[in-house]
Amino acid sequence: MTTTTAPPAKTGPRALVRASGGPRYAVALAVDALGTGLLRPFLLLYGVLVLDLSAPVTGIAMTVAIVAGLVCVPLVGQWLDRGARSTVVAASMLVRVVGVALLLVAPSGQVGPFAAAALFLGIGNQAWPAAHAALVATVSRGRERDAALAGGRALRNAGLGVGALVATACLAGGAAALQALAAFTGLAYLAAAALAWSVRLRARPAAALAADEEGDEAGAGGGAGDGGADAGAAPRMRALLAANVIYAFCLNVPEIALPLVLVTQLDASPVWSAAVFVANTVLVVALQVPVTVALSRFSRRSVLALAGVVLAVSYLGFLAAVSLGHGWGPPAVAAVSVVCTLGEIVYAGSATALVTHLAPARALGRTVARFELSTGFGLAVSPTVITALVPHGPAALWGGLAAATLLSAGAVAR
Repeated sequence: MTTTTAPPAKTGPRALVRASGGPRYAVALAVDALGTGLLRPFLLLYGVLVLDLSAPVTGIAMTVAIVAGLVCVPLVGQWLDRGARSTVVAASMLVRVVGVALLLVAPSGQVGPFAAAALFLGIGNQAWPAAHAALVATVSRGRERDAALAGGRALRNAGLGVGALVATACLAGGAAALQALAAFTGLAYLAAAALAWSVRLRARPAAALAADEEGDEAGAGGGAGDGGADAGAAPRMRALLAANVIYAFCLNVPEIALPLVLVTQLDASPVWSAAVFVANTVLVVALQVPVTVALSRFSRRSVLALAGVVLAVSYLGFLAAVSLGHGWGPPAVAAVSVVCTLGEIVYAGSATALVTHLAPARALGRTVARFELSTGFGLAVSPTVITALVPHGPAALWGGLAAATLLSAGAVAR
């Protein structure tokens, strides 16, 4: 990989908070993540246990909501390019408040109100990443921006993990407990929206930047080979977006692929799946910022290509682990999952950073929105692809993922 002379990012707590939008915004991120962790993993259970809907009907409603949320992402990008920043973040949280309110008043046995609630929650969940990335890119530059994006992801994973643990503990309370969780989630989103809006951050509208756009200079922290942006569209975005769809599969491996393989192919206890998920969360929280900073001496493009190689190696490791059978298979899968998580960390620390570096300032919102749209699309189709490949054996699943990811890494490197 090509080395650079970019100055290291400041990674102290105060520096990260400042580069991420300030203390109030950091608190808003934490509260929002906690609320999302409380509800998002258990939305399906809410539909089944509280509203008495069938699991297939609930799942279809949630899938349609996710797709509809993706359709709204380009509109978010246009709004960002008109200069809005903290307002868009706050709006993504308020939309989810509406979703929670609809969830609480939805009558039992009717899928329409649940679908409407899932739609508003989906729109908010899909709009937030682009809005957050644009806000961070506005208040920080270069490698400090990369570290701030990594810190925001670590904070969000911590909040999601804590929220999921609290919600899991409350499941014993049945339908009443799930309704209480939903109500608390709505209050959390409302508080986070108020905090985010209070930041009152705007950027110069795209129209005002069109005449003098020069892009984010490599000397501001970019690495050689990143392909700096100019006043036009970000270079090589089509290849990057296509590759990102495949890269995004890694985010669903701990939640979907590994539990499915452990339970159906290795007859392992569900404890192994839980251990893998907890380890993934802990490693992301602990290592996201240090790994991102450690790799900042290299170009973002090279690091993103490296992430693909690490992920492909982990997929091949899963293939070998499954072949060990019922005895050694589960612990081997758990061990290889650490490598997969490291690949995820490298990917998450470089992908959004590369996109915000490539994006011209006048097209930052639209560029980030396109990237998040590709991520959302990868997350939406990966469960279908993974579950379709599992019946064909480990070679089809893990070999197919490894080959596709290596091709994507090659496209990024070129």
